[in-house]
This record gives sequence, C-alpha cells and structure tokens, in this order.
Amino acid sequence: MKKFLILSLLLVVTISMAAVSGDAQAAKKFKAKIGGGPTGGTFNTFANAMAVYVPKNMDDIKLSAVGSGGSVENVKRVSSGESNFGLCYAVDSALGRGGKLPKDDKQYEGTMALGFLYGAPAQLVVRADSGINTAKDLIGKRVAVGNAGSGASASAERFFRHLGVWENFKPQFLGYSAAASAFKDGKIDAFWVLVGFPNRSIIEASVQVDIRLIDVGADAAQFGFYDAYAYIPVTIPAGTYGDDMPACSTFQDATFLCANNEVPTDVVYNIMSTLWSEDGMAAMVSAKKTFKTMTLENAFDGASIPLHPGAVKFWEEQGKSVPANLK
Repeated sequence: MKKFLILSLLLVVTISMAAVSGDAQAAKKFKAKIGGGPTGGTFNTFANAMAVYVPKNMDDIKLSAVGSGGSVENVKRVSSGESNFGLCYAVDSALGRGGKLPKDDKQYEGTMALGFLYGAPAQLVVRADSGINTAKDLIGKRVAVGNAGSGASASAERFFRHLGVWENFKPQFLGYSAAASAFKDGKIDAFWVLVGFPNRSIIEASVQVDIRLIDVGADAAQFGFYDAYAYIPVTIPAGTYGDDMPACSTFQDATFLCANNEVPTDVVYNIMSTLWSEDGMAAMVSAKKTFKTMTLENAFDGASIPLHPGAVKFWEEQGKSVPANLK
C-alpha cells in the first residue's frame, strides 16, 4: 500500500512537471499581430492567410490578423510596435520614413521591409453611361477614395491633388465593399481602389451596374505625376472585368510585407523561410491568385526602405545581393 502511494505521488509530480513544462513552452511562443486592411481588401486576405498558415507550420509562433485602415495606418502601427507585422505600400513606407505623409511630419523609422508581395494598381470605377472620361471630369462628383488611413486614400489624395481636382470633388472615405455598395445604390459617382486585379468589390459592382475604368495612366503621364512620386506605369488587361472591357493604363504601387525593427532577427528569418517556401507560396496563392507574384525571383524588388536584418539574412541565403542602402 505504501509503495502504491509513493508511485501515485511520483506520477502526480511527473504530470505536474510536464504541465508546467508545457505551460513554459506555450509562454515561449512569439505572439504577433499582422496589420491587414479593410474588409474585402487584398491586405486583409493576405494577413488572414498568413495568420493561419505560419502557426500551422511553426510551433513557436502565434499570429493574429488585425484590421486597419490600410497601408498608411500599417506604416505607423508597425513602426510603433502596435503591430509586429503589416502590409505596406512602398511609396507610403518611403514617405513615412522621411516624415512626408499627409499632415504628418513624424518619421516612422521602425518599419522595415521583408519581401515583395504584389503590385497594387489604381483603379477608378465609373458607370459606363456616366460621361466621366478623365479624372478631371470628377469635379463636383462624389468619389469614394478608400478608408481614412489607407494606402488607397493616400494615393487618391496625392493623385487628385496633383491634378488640381481634390479640392473640387466630394471625397468619401469608404472601404472597398462599402464603396461598391454605395456605388450600386447611386450614392456615389465613382470609386477608387489601389489593389491587385481583378478586385472582388469591382466585380460586385459590375454585376448590377455597367462600369468603365478611367485611364488614369494617361492623366498621370500628361501632368507629371510620375516625376513627383515613384509609382510605376502598368496596364490592366482587356477583359479583366468583362469580355467587352478594354485594356486600361494606370499606375501601381508595390505591396510589401513589413515588420517592426525590434522583432527578433531569427523570428523574421524563420517566418520568411516558412512563407517563401514552395508550400508557403502555394498556400498564399490558394488564398488569392494576386499573390502569385510573391516569389523568390521578385524578392524585394521595389523596396523603398531598409530590409529587416532577418530579411537580409534570408535573401542573401537565396543568393540575392542586398544593396547597402537597404541594409
């Protein structure tokens, strides 16, 4: 009987120690937030997919996707550490680092780039019968430009201010899904998105309303927008939003996964090794085809701010030469 009691006590102690050890292991998990974007946007899709995939393949990582206004807000949140990771546009990141964001001269130097995800083209949607043919025709109109704090609204303000239109129409700060709904209901005359194509919200609008895309690329070239900002000319292929939709020239920003500079080097390196593995990239593409440009070949193309040390280690192991200005 005494021997049985001793064995029982030993068993209880062993189980307790295992539980404590398990708790300690759980406590060691690196818990992080990923700044996504508005509902219906590609930022949100990537953040959610990353938050699911990475922890499934890394026992010591716990991630949660958090909504945000978008790129500009993510630049600020990541820099402060409020979000450990976030999706940010290259132009916003560079302006933020230089203290040149709209009405904000603070320098957001805590945000560092990891890798290129996809190009985000500007898309200006109007009704097919609206009579709006150029961005200049928006004077006096109601235009949804994206959530306040988003890369979409920031790019819209830059572009329309450059053209001298911003002060002469009525900007509505609506996310993509809300904008598509308002557009279908006739509450706005046009809406602007800065996102990979085809975009779900534009498709939603096109189901009930005949739409056109405005050729903002022509306006950008004619009025010197490319000289003022580092956006890249691009063409949305014919048929993207219907068989009878012609090709449309526009400009795009580069979307990057970014991290706060205080996230440990090994954490960033290990997460990138998981995400940019063959299976990781395939998982992101299965979440949305837009992410097919997230490749080892594209690496950090278009980076406008320094890479995180963990990213430098990862890309150099992939045989990429990281310029001194990005270290």
